[in-house]
Amino acid sequence: IMAATIQSLLEEISGVEDPIEELQSLKTALLSIPVSALRDVLSGQRFDVIFSLLNTNEREQVDLCVDILERILLALSPLHLVQNYREKLQEGLSHPNDTVKILALTQIGRVVGHPDAVAQILNNHNILRAVILCIGEEKIAVAKQAIQSLSKISHSKPGLDKLFQSDLLEVMKEVMDKNDIIRYRIYELVVEISSFSPISLGYCANSGLISQLLSELTGDDVLIRATSIEMVTTLAHSQHGRQYLAQQGIMDKISNMIRGADMDPFSSLYLPGLVKFFGNLAITDSPQQVCESYPIFLNKVFDMAMDSDPVMIGVALDTLGLLGSTVEGKQVLQKMGENFKSVFLRISQLAGSGATELRVRSLDAISQLLTLQPEHQTEDLLSLTESWFHLLSKQPMDMIRNISTQPFPELHCGALRIFSAIASQPWGQKMMVNSPGFMEFILDRSTGQSKEAKDAKFKLVGSLLGSSTASEILGSQNYIRLKTYLSEGPYYVSAVASVSTEGAD
Repeated sequence: IMAATIQSLLEEISGVEDPIEELQSLKTALLSIPVSALRDVLSGQRFDVIFSLLNTNEREQVDLCVDILERILLALSPLHLVQNYREKLQEGLSHPNDTVKILALTQIGRVVGHPDAVAQILNNHNILRAVILCIGEEKIAVAKQAIQSLSKISHSKPGLDKLFQSDLLEVMKEVMDKNDIIRYRIYELVVEISSFSPISLGYCANSGLISQLLSELTGDDVLIRATSIEMVTTLAHSQHGRQYLAQQGIMDKISNMIRGADMDPFSSLYLPGLVKFFGNLAITDSPQQVCESYPIFLNKVFDMAMDSDPVMIGVALDTLGLLGSTVEGKQVLQKMGENFKSVFLRISQLAGSGATELRVRSLDAISQLLTLQPEHQTEDLLSLTESWFHLLSKQPMDMIRNISTQPFPELHCGALRIFSAIASQPWGQKMMVNSPGFMEFILDRSTGQSKEAKDAKFKLVGSLLGSSTASEILGSQNYIRLKTYLSEGPYYVSAVASVSTEGAD
């Protein structure tokens, strides 16, 4: 019945001059069909009439056609789609309306992600060329969809050969020449392709596009320099990417850029990116190796933590939290002695007062620095985290608890995350049970009414109960109450008896 209805509406649409009403009826009919049944309903039907109605300046008509085609094409298999509507998709890539371009690019993305269908696109030079040209479109959503489709194509050797060993490489370079923004979209594509495998990185390197990106690290335009650092940081996420960058001497170059930043009045625009690069490198490789090989990195992070610029402070907090989230990172920071103590005191001050955003980031850094998984809880490391906690203030439990009672949900949750960090450690449990009223504070469901706050409190209880030492340290009564809290779930509300009075308003 539904198939006949769809067919009837298609015939009506093709027979009228102004099809808006009929298109709306078709859209409604399609939406009423479950996605699981749509393929069977549409089987054997052609939708060329809907594609033909895209050739108009009437915005409402185009929008309706796009909505209808999105629903229809998604129900078709990628192979059926490309075999029957390849020319229509190609026409869509050069349509003046961006929503039509995005529709075509999205469907091409489905096709190139399918092993049996991708050859139909790889063998069509004009479609590939049109997709590359879409990266140069003004609307970012169009460019993003084009980058996504081309990135999928590069997952195979035939796709890499097409993009980098044909005249399509020249098409990419021509698109790059449009302006700085478009050039960096091509770099984004190249970095995404390079990250997939060592082979794909080899193709990109041989194209000359990566060396061009790397040369922009030390260009005259500081904004372009900042953007290129972000791209290079993304490239460093993969092991083969890091190896390539090391071979090209990029780590040394970025280290020297940090060293020379003090002499550059505009360094604040790109310095955060340089620090983030090494922060990510330390986490993916080895904090100790990176900090020992490039000592300027950690020295600069400490300087930034003491800075007055909120941007610099924020980057320092995030980097210290990232480093301190690993055991090796904790040990590296501890070796910095008094320098790190000064920085930790600064973080404590920032957590206690000032702009809310920096306070939240300070609390998050503290919780990462204090977190120690059960398998890492050696005597030395437990002693380390405990000594850091006592650096926060003379009464660190009261300090964090006071922050948790302030009327800002993000501060409340940030403070609870610190308690969660120490809850799995025996010294933390002892401090909690010896802190007057603290167990009541944990079990009190009336504090923190947002979902995030309830989740954070629930995680704290779970962290306590997950420790093998909790029952002994907390005592059986507290332990049972916490287990009850956990079994009731994060959003439990106790029933309150109410008495109604006859005649009461």
